[in-house]
Amino acid sequence: MPVESQALTLLRGEHALRVRQVKEWGEILSGFEGRNRYEVVGDDGRPLFFAGEVGGGVGLFLLRSLLKANRPFTMELKDTHGQTLLRLRRPWRFWLSRMEVEDGAGNHLGAIQQRFRFFARAYDVLGPREEALAQLSGPFFQPWTFHVQQQGHEVGTIAKKWSGFGKEMFTDADNFGVQFNGLDDVHVRTLVVAATFLIDFVHFENKGGS
Repeated sequence: MPVESQALTLLRGEHALRVRQVKEWGEILSGFEGRNRYEVVGDDGRPLFFAGEVGGGVGLFLLRSLLKANRPFTMELKDTHGQTLLRLRRPWRFWLSRMEVEDGAGNHLGAIQQRFRFFARAYDVLGPREEALAQLSGPFFQPWTFHVQQQGHEVGTIAKKWSGFGKEMFTDADNFGVQFNGLDDVHVRTLVVAATFLIDFVHFENKGGS
């Protein structure tokens, strides 16, 4: 099976996902931001992907320290055998974030583009030719939820999930639930999963449980 099709295959039969940010105690106690790491689990509790920022060195450490949530990054999603299935690239932008999505072979799958909206947080899910495939909308009065819409109909949600009061006192590790309610296009599903990581960086990085 080609590497570029494996991510799509893994998401084909899933109705819901849990995206959990993994924190290390050294980072929690020191207060220094390390490279973000996540695990993506299917609705049956089976691990599907492990995700993490790639790269290192003093330069990237300074970017994380100075730009924090606004920093550019490259993230890879790997399967349980360590194969890279997706690669997410966020370039630095002063305003309106963007993320490029490609498969493990480097083929461009699409992008997530932030849009300006009054009283809402909004993103477009774009295909490889910049065609609009779906929209993500986070209403002002629902700060932890983003609705996935196609042609005006809700087909899924991305929602930040609290893991418990005790944990939130000590770490800003984020947990998200991604649900597909009528979103059958596995290509769009893949881009929605990618959007979850951009949403975490833009709206929840360094904000903790506030």
